[in-house]
Amino acid sequence: MNSPDALDQNGAPTLSDLAKVPAVTLGFWVIKILATTLGETGGDTVSMTMNLGYLVGTAIFLGLLVLLVWWQVQARRFHPVLYWATIIASTTAGTTMADYATRSIGIGYTGGSLLLLACVLASLYAWHRTLGTISVESVHEPRAETFYWITITFSQTLGTALGDWLADTGGRGYVGAAAIFAAMLAVVAVLFFRTTINRTILFWSAFILTRPLGAAVGDFLDKPVDHGGLALSRPMASAALAVAIVVLIFALPQRAGNHPANAAS
Repeated sequence: MNSPDALDQNGAPTLSDLAKVPAVTLGFWVIKILATTLGETGGDTVSMTMNLGYLVGTAIFLGLLVLLVWWQVQARRFHPVLYWATIIASTTAGTTMADYATRSIGIGYTGGSLLLLACVLASLYAWHRTLGTISVESVHEPRAETFYWITITFSQTLGTALGDWLADTGGRGYVGAAAIFAAMLAVVAVLFFRTTINRTILFWSAFILTRPLGAAVGDFLDKPVDHGGLALSRPMASAALAVAIVVLIFALPQRAGNHPANAAS
């Protein structure tokens, strides 16, 4: 973590010191994919295994998410455990919200995906109109943080719907869907390293794609064998993923820093 006393040449705190999001490294993406997978198995544990239903599950995880976002906004600097706890809350809430929209309301995976894509784009548009940027470098003041977490929650929800859509409606199965989204992430990585395409666009593309990848992997772990899954215990799979995430948070460097999305500026 950067020193809280770090100053720029004018004697002011540096942007990387003020930022409350982690520097984006390979470790960031590994933890993010594990967190999205945990979001799928954790959300299904509450709504299906515990039989509380999608609406109750959504209320539980949204309540937790609001509390953690409030805490995140109140924090004065980047805290790795708080940040990743908020990410996990957003992805579990996204799982139950997407399942409620696509299954309980009955708009289906296609309708749900289109609706949630519109929500993501509307959030990014409102963020840009309000602050003039959607760069993560701006995530050090309340308005930017609010837009950041709203966008993330919509993207996590969209990811669940997209993963289910490709696996079920698209007929690719969980392994096939995971492979497709992993390939799309690889393409984004190539574009990042080999082209000058806007880094902000590439970051959000990769961030969104990690969610359906996690959703497909999570479903592969806990869905019945006759549905193409491994039929693992959802609570046990969730616990194993949670342990892996905690270990990586403390084992890998966790620091705030200038975001790759800012390279273009």
